[in-house]
Amino acid sequence: MIKQKLRQYILENFLFSDNPDDLADDDSFMDKGIIDSTGILEVIEFLEDEFGITVEDEEMIPENLDSVNRILGFVQSKQKD
Repeated sequence: MIKQKLRQYILENFLFSDNPDDLADDDSFMDKGIIDSTGILEVIEFLEDEFGITVEDEEMIPENLDSVNRILGFVQSKQKD
């Protein structure tokens, strides 16, 4: 469910598409030019609002936020805290 909401958000807001084939779960947002540094702040706001988590400044790193799968793992780890 998290992955589905996240994929839909990225597709609609950054790729302007409803075609799920346009985004692979391991695609790097930065390397593929999908999301820039300003866009990642929008993604963080979405994550905080949608999933009830808080993203700390030190957590705003590519290892947590640079693909659907990385964000999924990050959100799941935050929800366990």
